[in-house]
Amino acid sequence: MYCGSGLGISTIFAEKAAELGTVLAQNSHGVVYGGSKTGLMGKVADAVLEAGGEVIGVMPTHLQKREIAHASLTEIHFVESMHVRKAKMVELADAFIALPGGGGTMDEYFEVFTWAQIGLHEKPVILYNVNGFYDALLQLFKKMLEEGFIRTEQKALIRVATTSEEVLHLLKEHK
Repeated sequence: MYCGSGLGISTIFAEKAAELGTVLAQNSHGVVYGGSKTGLMGKVADAVLEAGGEVIGVMPTHLQKREIAHASLTEIHFVESMHVRKAKMVELADAFIALPGGGGTMDEYFEVFTWAQIGLHEKPVILYNVNGFYDALLQLFKKMLEEGFIRTEQKALIRVATTSEEVLHLLKEHK
C-alpha cells in the first residue's frame, strides 16, 4: 500500500483509506506499507488491525522519528534506506495499491509500474482514484499512450479503481 503520510485537505481521503483497510481485512488481505502511524498510512493500518487483519510495516530508520512508527503492527521491519524499503515492500507484497499521496507515493507507484512494464513482476499495480485525485495522471497516461511512450499491450497494466469494491475486484481478477 502506497499512500500519504499526511491526511490531505479533504476528509474523504482518510475516510476512503480506512474503508479500504477494513474491506481488505474482511476479505483476508493483509497490508504491507510504510510503517507510519500518521496520515493515510496510519488510517489504513488502524482499520486493517481493527478488522482483525495483518499489517506489516517497512520503515527506514531515518524516518522513524519524523513519521512516527506505528506501535501496534503485526510486524515491522526497520531498514537502512528508502531503496531497501521499496525492495522489501515489493518482496513482501502480492499487489500494489496507491491511494492519494505526494512525491513518495508517486515514486513508489511508478517504480512498481515500471517494473511491471519491463517484466520484473506480474503483480497488479492499482491506482485508487479517490474523489478524482488521479484524474490528471490518467490524462497523462492517455497522452503517453497516444504518443507511443506506453505500448498498447501495456495499457492493461494501468488499473484504476474508484471504490474499495473495485479494488477487491481487481485483486480477485488478477488471481
